[in-house]
Amino acid sequence: MILKTFGWSFAITVAGLALAGVLWGWQGLAIVGILSILEISLSFDNAVINAGILRKMNAFWQKIFLTVGILIAVFGMRVVFPVVIVAITAKLGPIEAVNLAINDKAHYEELVTSAHPAIAAFGGVFLLMIFLDFIFEERDYKWLSWIEKPMAKLGKLDTLSVIITLVVLMVSAMTVATDAAHGAGDKSATVLLSGVAGLITYLVVAGVSGYFEDKLEDEDEDEESEEPAAAPAKKGNGAVVGLAGKAAFFMFLYLEVIDASFSFDGVISAFAITNDIFEMALGLGIGAMYIRSLTVYLVRKGTLDDYVYLEHGAHYAIGALAVILLVTIKYEIPEVITGLVGVALIGLSFASSVIRNRREGKPGDSSGAKSEVASGV
Repeated sequence: MILKTFGWSFAITVAGLALAGVLWGWQGLAIVGILSILEISLSFDNAVINAGILRKMNAFWQKIFLTVGILIAVFGMRVVFPVVIVAITAKLGPIEAVNLAINDKAHYEELVTSAHPAIAAFGGVFLLMIFLDFIFEERDYKWLSWIEKPMAKLGKLDTLSVIITLVVLMVSAMTVATDAAHGAGDKSATVLLSGVAGLITYLVVAGVSGYFEDKLEDEDEDEESEEPAAAPAKKGNGAVVGLAGKAAFFMFLYLEVIDASFSFDGVISAFAITNDIFEMALGLGIGAMYIRSLTVYLVRKGTLDDYVYLEHGAHYAIGALAVILLVTIKYEIPEVITGLVGVALIGLSFASSVIRNRREGKPGDSSGAKSEVASGV
């Protein structure tokens, strides 16, 4: 199972490190290795979130996520995205931006860094919406029940997550954005515009994918009521499999936007290690491949069904990352803190899941009837 799921990741790691050694020597090999570890540590919670979505999709779209998705993640977000940001902010043509990235790396890094307020606002707002929509939803299982129970009641107001996000964005624009880091000056207008763009992106992509998912579920229910024997196939852990067609396509787009939002901090953080766009793409790409393999592994093992608080921990980590991104508009926060916050929250949620399973006498099994359970954490 491990080799089957992570085989490509292992192979790409060996090939990538060998290529780095040939092109840039031992120093380049070390930089690529460090960047890979950085990406994995910053994006571990991303794997859990992605797994929660990917398990709804059929085998074909899971393969698309691992193939086409990884090309988008590596080439699109780690190579094209920084160049596009530079082209837009510096008002350069695409060829000029590419030439700058290759031949004037110091100036290229400076331009990408100056675009950080816009990137942080877009990604922070998008991730904050994911967290708020999760915590305001009524769920079968509750991890931190003293928070989640009252939040679920407040969540009956459909627009609450949007209202809170807009308030947070306005506060950010009037505080941290008035004196942005690295001498960028007043970036209030930029932060507001980028944040609103992030909110619109979330509402459109999540709304469309949710619409098709609900439509598909309604069709399945109609089929079940007419022909009980034609119920959709299920995995061993009881989860319905087979989201396909338009529903899977828009869910795939939603996954890619989420991955993009998670990669913002990794791309910006990478400039603290190197300003070589090719070293960056190779190192972060290796890390991104492991995150995707881990996502598929979690789906195939049914881990999220067995350890029911893992999704909670990942979403709390998302909320923390959203806040960190907005704070970094003005203040620098070490990457190790960002990574440790996510790992700690997921670790605690995993431990709570294990305790819950032992308490109920079902270690690693949540196939029984769903009941509202609080971990007591």
